[in-house]
This record gives sequence, C-alpha cells and structure tokens, in this order.
Amino acid sequence: MAEPEFSAAPRPRSGVVHVRYRHTERFTVVGNHLTQHRGLSLVAVGLAGYIQSLPDGASIGIKELAKRWPESELRIARALRELEDAGYLVRERVRTPNGQVVTRTTFYEHPAARCQAVTRLESRPRSTPEPAETPGPEPTSLDSPHRESALTALRSLRRRDPRLLLSARDIDRLAPDACAWLDRGVRPADLVHALTSLLPAGEIRSPARLLAFRLAEGLPAELPAGPPPTPASTIPPIEGRPGRPAPLRPCDGCDRAIRAHDPTARCRDCRRAAS
Repeated sequence: MAEPEFSAAPRPRSGVVHVRYRHTERFTVVGNHLTQHRGLSLVAVGLAGYIQSLPDGASIGIKELAKRWPESELRIARALRELEDAGYLVRERVRTPNGQVVTRTTFYEHPAARCQAVTRLESRPRSTPEPAETPGPEPTSLDSPHRESALTALRSLRRRDPRLLLSARDIDRLAPDACAWLDRGVRPADLVHALTSLLPAGEIRSPARLLAFRLAEGLPAELPAGPPPTPASTIPPIEGRPGRPAPLRPCDGCDRAIRAHDPTARCRDCRRAAS
C-alpha cells in the first residue's frame, strides 16, 4: 500500500498583501508618481489625494483644511508649499471684475499637465481678433542694444532681495519689458531700484508676475526730443553765484565751518568783529 503524500504548507509571505476591490462609484484615480514621490512628505501626499478628490470650486484654504483634518495650520501650510515646489499646485492672487483680490488655486494631477497646458495656450491659433485694449508700449525686440543690460539687471534682482528669484524662462519673458525701460533712458541701476523698492512684506509667491506688473505699469514716459541735459559739472557759474555749492572750510578767524571758495575767508561774526 502506497504511503500518502503530503504537500508542503504554503509559506507566509512578508510585506503587504492587497485585497483588490473594483470601485464603480465615489473613487479617485491617483498616479503612482504622486503616491510614491520620494521628495514629498506623507502629509503632502495625503493632502494631494484629498484635494484631487474634491470637485472644482471647493475651498482648500489652510484654515478650512485645518478644521477638516487634525494636522495644524503650520503642517498644512508646509505640505501645500511642498506640492507647489513639486509642480502639483499653483496659487496666485488675481483680481475679480468687481475689484476684489482673491486666491486662485490650480491643482495639476500630474506636473507634466502643467507644461502641456502652457504649451497649448502658447500655440493656440488666434482665429478671431482679441478685444481692443488700451494701447501700450510694444515690447522691445530681441535684437535691442540694451538686451544684455536688461538681462543682467533682472538676474541681479535676487541680490537685492532673495525673494525675487527668477527662472531663466522668466528672465527671457521679462527682458523685452525691461529693455523698454532702458530704451527710454533709464539706467540699469535705476531699473533695479524701481523693481526692488517698496516690495510687499512676507512671502512673494510669484515674483515673475509682480515684476511683470511693475514693468508694465511703471514704464516711464518717453524723453522729449532735444539735446540731452547738461551735467551740473559743466554748467558755467553765474556772476556772483557759483555753479556748485562752495566747499566747507574752517573760518580763518575762529575755525568755524563755513562755505567759501577763498581759503582765507572768515565767518560773519569774525567779519563784524574786524569792522
């Protein structure tokens, strides 16, 4: 009689075992590029999945998310910045037709979708003319003699304020408007001062948009035709009135500081005393 054969018991596997379920309603498709992103925290990945499950128009402000989830506002704000840096989220301040400034948030299910959207927008054919707008200065062509000076000025902005960090693509887009300033006689140093003075406090979420607004709205008027202004150093002195203020000198009588061209000049009190 043959002995019965016993098959070996299956060895348990280590690690997670998935029990699959086919969802037919109320589900969200999330790519592995997000769920397995090596540069995002678990809070950011979970927050991205939640945002992706929301309908268009839902509010995802930091305070609203903090009420919905146990994480603090600080952790939620940090997670939103992570998603911005990774290309999944774009937040920008826009002005509504009634003049109110609101935050518009765009969530990209894949960072590549952002590049595709920009490409489609730039390559979209214009079959119908756009509505007439207030005429403004035309951007300077790429062969402007001031292009290199404009590029150098834009690249140096982050030295004045680290928040004005621009990408190479942003600098190329802003260069024509910066050239328009230089073509109107503005010095590069004055252009940098105009773009970096009186900046808003706190974080600047979109420095390129802020600079584009300043370049467009603050473009100086064109100089009138005529000879350039004469430097002050070449203005001839008028009789009895020097072209420049007299230098400071010590009074020859009491060493008081006075303005005079003559090194032996005396102050008013010494002149009165001598008379």
